[in-house]
Amino acid sequence: MRTATVHELKVKRHKRLRKKVAGDLSRPRLAVFRSNRHISAQLIDDATGSTLAAASTYEKSLKIKDTGNVAAAQAIGKLIAERAEQKGIKKVVFDRGGNKYHGRVAAVAEAARENGLEL
Repeated sequence: MRTATVHELKVKRHKRLRKKVAGDLSRPRLAVFRSNRHISAQLIDDATGSTLAAASTYEKSLKIKDTGNVAAAQAIGKLIAERAEQKGIKKVVFDRGGNKYHGRVAAVAEAARENGLEL
């Protein structure tokens, strides 16, 4: 019997989470993706399947030197909150993407909360 890989377990957790978490136009889903080097966040309307706003450490305009740390995640949380405010979005549903609510994922959520988003 083969044991599941770390990635397979993460996908399993994310599928389980997505059964309960869905966003719509009034309360979009704040989806967080974390890789080893980068972090990104999107506001998604699941009814239409469209992305309303996004922020990522991949963006050249941010000028973040170290992209895989908590400080970069806080910058992304602040940026996604600002972009949501520009679109008139105040409330969101948080989707941690199968990751633990810890470290960089938690930093995105807390920075978004501090900058005006209701999670």
